[in-house]
Amino acid sequence: MTGSLDADIFELAPTAMWIEDFSGVKAQFDNWRAAGVSDIRSFLKEDLARVAECSSRIRILRVNPKTLELFEATSIEHLTANLEKIFRDDMLETHVNELAELWDGKTEFTGSAVNYTVSGQRLDIQLRGSVMPGYEASLGRLLITTENVTEREEARRAELENRRYAEGVFEHSPVSLWIEDFSGIHSLIEEVRARGIVDFRVFTDVHPEFVRQCMAEIRVLDVNTATLDLFGAPDRQTLLLNQSEIFRGEMEKPFREQLIDLWEGRLYHSREVVNYALDGSVRHILLNFAVFPGHEADWSRVQVALTDITARKKAEAYLEYLGKHDVLTKLHNRAFYTDELNRLERKSLRPVSAIVIDLNGLKEANDQLGHDAGDALLRRFGEVLNSAVTTPNHATRIGGDEFAVLMPGADRNAAHAMVETIIELLKINNQFYSDAPLSIALGTATSEPGESMESMIKRADDLMYENKRAYYATTPTAPGGKWGAGQ
Repeated sequence: MTGSLDADIFELAPTAMWIEDFSGVKAQFDNWRAAGVSDIRSFLKEDLARVAECSSRIRILRVNPKTLELFEATSIEHLTANLEKIFRDDMLETHVNELAELWDGKTEFTGSAVNYTVSGQRLDIQLRGSVMPGYEASLGRLLITTENVTEREEARRAELENRRYAEGVFEHSPVSLWIEDFSGIHSLIEEVRARGIVDFRVFTDVHPEFVRQCMAEIRVLDVNTATLDLFGAPDRQTLLLNQSEIFRGEMEKPFREQLIDLWEGRLYHSREVVNYALDGSVRHILLNFAVFPGHEADWSRVQVALTDITARKKAEAYLEYLGKHDVLTKLHNRAFYTDELNRLERKSLRPVSAIVIDLNGLKEANDQLGHDAGDALLRRFGEVLNSAVTTPNHATRIGGDEFAVLMPGADRNAAHAMVETIIELLKINNQFYSDAPLSIALGTATSEPGESMESMIKRADDLMYENKRAYYATTPTAPGGKWGAGQ
């Protein structure tokens, strides 16, 4: 009765079951032991043909219907006739562990393997084996179960592939990526909120030390290769040990704004910041901050993406420079001059002085020696003015050979002192270029109470032309250093 019940269980089991005879394997083990083999694992791995030899000695005595169904066989004869299709490829390597367990005298073993159906479909198998009672010495009867875990293993492989993909995207992203833990900052902010603080901006105005405290709570979990490249770090450890060199200067201000965003529930935000490479060079950065999905409650995983916009900033700065400077002389241009006059008109700062200058003989130099010679004269005078004039004063080229110096808050004495400086530097310059001395005509004016900037400039301009006419009346072709000053 019991035998019949066991047979029914075997036939009806929902798992593929095999009864196999391993006595031939046991005989092979005995031969190897007699030959002095002791480390069976190394012995088998040394030559997988030995594993195949063992496998060939296994006799399949019986399988249940679930086995035939799993391996797409119509009968046990059909199954055994196609064993080379079912047990192939890396099956021999996984079989080493099962054989080693039996060699060591164990009566049970488990393992994972890859089998194939008769039609060639891959199966991931969870294999369990047990020596049946009474056959421990001969290994004449083993019960083997092969559970199909293909679906689980495919899910595991897909998860592993997704993880590798995500890690690859992170590691090889051209953008600097930081994975950070902001949970300490979350706790600090919630403590402040629990104290009844409503206006967080005012709170951080009154307590700037809170911003620094939050900065100290940032935990960097990982950075990618692009981060090391961006900041010139040889490795992650060097980068993390030198964060104070990277995030310095004005970083507290944008970080405070970031805290305000978080306070107000904006878990995704971006802003431009300035960081520094480890060699001290400036990095203009577009910072994108995001709390990872699933971590909104504590901010324990956030991603900070840093895009290097230094080149763009330099291009913008250069374009801005070109918009306000004369390329030839490196002085401010007429557009800047007009904007500055308008600004001074609106401001209450008085007095304002101006020096209007014209380069004598430029037309003659262009006509007689060519425009390259004329450009050289303009560049030289630009060097003189750039050396003489510093902020808050501004030197500008307002026309072909016309220049102006605007001096906000400067009285007549300051204007005349500036003229003296320009003339002295002009004389020094002419000593180096004695074959082509520079000559200028100029006029100065200082604003009167209630006078417009336009009127003041006109007075300086009139005095410059008066000086220029006087120069050409006395020395129509020869260069000189004459100048005139107006009141």
